[in-house]
Amino acid sequence: MKKRNKFLSILRKDIVAWLLILPFLFLIFTVLWKPTVQGIVWSFHKMNGYNVGEFAGLENYKTVLRDTGFATTFLNTIKYVLWSFVIGFFVPIIFAVAINEFRRGQGYFKFAAYFPVMIPAIANSMIWYYMYYPNASGLLNMFFGMFGAEPSIWLQNGKMTIPLILISTTWHSLGSTMLLYLAALQGINKELYEAAAIDGIGIFGRLRYIGIPHMGSIILLNFVRQIISVFQILEQPLAMTGGGPRNASMSLGLMAYKYAFQNFKVGNALALNTITFVILVSLTLFYFWIDKRVSRDV
Repeated sequence: MKKRNKFLSILRKDIVAWLLILPFLFLIFTVLWKPTVQGIVWSFHKMNGYNVGEFAGLENYKTVLRDTGFATTFLNTIKYVLWSFVIGFFVPIIFAVAINEFRRGQGYFKFAAYFPVMIPAIANSMIWYYMYYPNASGLLNMFFGMFGAEPSIWLQNGKMTIPLILISTTWHSLGSTMLLYLAALQGINKELYEAAAIDGIGIFGRLRYIGIPHMGSIILLNFVRQIISVFQILEQPLAMTGGGPRNASMSLGLMAYKYAFQNFKVGNALALNTITFVILVSLTLFYFWIDKRVSRDV
């Protein structure tokens, strides 16, 4: 009885807070958790279109794993992640360091770098699709044509498709990541920079001995975040290549999309999404572990 009265007392004290948070909890349950759990449960059933059939055990998973395109698609997803580090991981750091060195015009350069983030992902993909257009009307082919170069097929070149897609995603997401690094740099005590300048240390020395050590935790967190976000890539290959040429740009997300909405193999799509979900949950838990250690060290 004493515990019950204590609980009721706490509930009455926090009743306003509970009333404010209940709509949010309702949305979290109905929009996020319920569909996720339901999809995992349905992945173990035969799906008749979008209707749940009888229990099938691991049959959907076996079908996905035996699919001749699964190994290639999984390898492509790994390539997306690796190429994202080669092309886009250091670019926001370079921009942040460069903007931090400006004494005037920082606001303009921050806005200019952040502007592409405001463009929807599909619109961004279409912009770059027409820049890569394979005939003479493509923007890049028009530019190189001014120097006498022949039109290139760009996205139709299987070896270049993934890097070219990731150039567009880097341009699109550069600003948001750059602002995180810039905030870390501008949070450094200015006396450290002044002392370094008195000692005659240049920009690269300041970056090595002051900037990078203070950005180390943010760099590590963004490293894991980038793996998680690129692993889920879908809109860009869908809009720019459709997974081609010859599945050279197919990702796990796009493969699941085609299972569900083109081939209408919903059970296979749910199984593939569950496999991806397990991988991403593992990466997310690793991210939280790193975040906890970083917050403790700071």
